[in-house]
Amino acid sequence: MQPSEKFTRIALLLLVAIVLLALAGISVGVSQISPLHVLKIVVHALNPEWVVQEWRNSQAVIILELRAPRTVLAMLTGAGLAVCGGALQAATRNPLTDPFLLGVSSGASLGAVFVISHLGLALGAYTLPLFSFFGGLLSFILLLLLLRNPANQRPDRLVLAGVAISFILMAATNWLIYWGDQRAAQSIVFWMLGGLGRARWDLLPIPSVLIIGGIILLICHARNLNALMMGQESAAALGIPVNRVRIEILLLATLVSSLIVSLTGTIGFVGLVVPHIVRSIVGGDNRLLLPLSALFGAAFVLLIDIIARVMLAPQELPIGIITGAVGGSYFCYLLAKRE
Repeated sequence: MQPSEKFTRIALLLLVAIVLLALAGISVGVSQISPLHVLKIVVHALNPEWVVQEWRNSQAVIILELRAPRTVLAMLTGAGLAVCGGALQAATRNPLTDPFLLGVSSGASLGAVFVISHLGLALGAYTLPLFSFFGGLLSFILLLLLLRNPANQRPDRLVLAGVAISFILMAATNWLIYWGDQRAAQSIVFWMLGGLGRARWDLLPIPSVLIIGGIILLICHARNLNALMMGQESAAALGIPVNRVRIEILLLATLVSSLIVSLTGTIGFVGLVVPHIVRSIVGGDNRLLLPLSALFGAAFVLLIDIIARVMLAPQELPIGIITGAVGGSYFCYLLAKRE
């Protein structure tokens, strides 16, 4: 089977899975609503003349105002983290790299915790996403300062630099929690565990556009990433401006990851596990890997969100706990399988 044909088949399967999982995610919950009613409510919202209303107004509110934005956020989160992880793994030539390992998520958490525990929504609803991005940008700047030394530009040193920055920023985050308003500590802890419960239509438009734009730009770098995977010297020989491309990829990954963290909290392992799974299916060509990682990541987080809401119903389990368990188990499996 040709790679393009295999890519098309897998992409179609993933698109079908995303549609079915999105429909299931909107249907399940404390108030169970059949998939047929969900479709009718969504169609009615698009054009009331197409469907005669035969449901309660409360059901329409649950579907359109609570579960639909949550489903959209789940897809954005999965796609964004998976593409960032795949791009960073290629740019650093390290299969263990993801936004959390390079300190991006720790920086974004620092900005978000500062808002929750000290600042409040002084700039309106977008205060948290804005400061979360500034925190991620801080981690990016610190990483650039360390990369000024050519010896630190090696893939192994780059990851070590990211880990060091991550620990420093996490220490600063814990300090903010300790010295901040203790009444906010519980909400901070729940936020850091990761979840989709804060999804609202009024918060999604601008972050969604930026996240989707960042994903598209990272996918457009697929050829450059393929060159970087061959090594700095080989990429430079092909005419690739290695340092500029690597900085662009780090900056795009910072933007996308920071915005996601600001909306969902800390959700680990998606950017680490999903590219590995997709790579085992289609190989390491980033022209195929990154688009399929976006689709697979969206489907993965949709599935995890359904499990999180069903497992302890009517309570909701933070999805960061589940992704951590799944991701850790997957890597234990990989290590056990190696001889």
